[in-house]
Amino acid sequence: MLPEQIKNFREVVTLKDGTYVSLRPLMAEDHARMAEMYAAITKEELRYFRHDVQDPETIRAWCERPDYDKVLPILALVKERAIGSASLHFFDGPKRHLAEIRIFLSKDFRKRGLGTKMLRAMVELARRQGAHIIVAEVIADMTKVVKAFEQVGFVPRCTLEDYFMFPDGDTTDVVFMTMSLKPKGDEF
Repeated sequence: MLPEQIKNFREVVTLKDGTYVSLRPLMAEDHARMAEMYAAITKEELRYFRHDVQDPETIRAWCERPDYDKVLPILALVKERAIGSASLHFFDGPKRHLAEIRIFLSKDFRKRGLGTKMLRAMVELARRQGAHIIVAEVIADMTKVVKAFEQVGFVPRCTLEDYFMFPDGDTTDVVFMTMSLKPKGDEF
């Protein structure tokens, strides 16, 4: 069952070219849409994923057995086609005030402003969920993505050398970024 803070979350954003994109929580019936979206990615793109998104069981588990206390997934749709996904990942214990954000866009919807609009929507959802800080790990070579996160209010904190390991064992650097959602308690 969807958390109360996002149960009625629906947002329609308009891209620069006039395309309308619906943003809403991922639902069980989205399995086929998600599978179709991820089936179109290349082997090169697949290297950047933490999970095998082309495995039907992975997608089925995300859609049919969500754990909203751990992951809050959002889908971007043009008509009935899934063209992007974003998720907030929550932690326990000393990291319970954090939410990690992850975003994926279909190739034909990149560089059109959708990522920024999704990022802003996810920041608002993180606020609703009570997160104090959002963290993001962006591949350092993806400088335009780093700049997009900065424009929304994320701050690069450090570059972690050889932090991300590809399936073949190669590594690459990651920019660790944060965005504070709560004012500091020591303000007068």
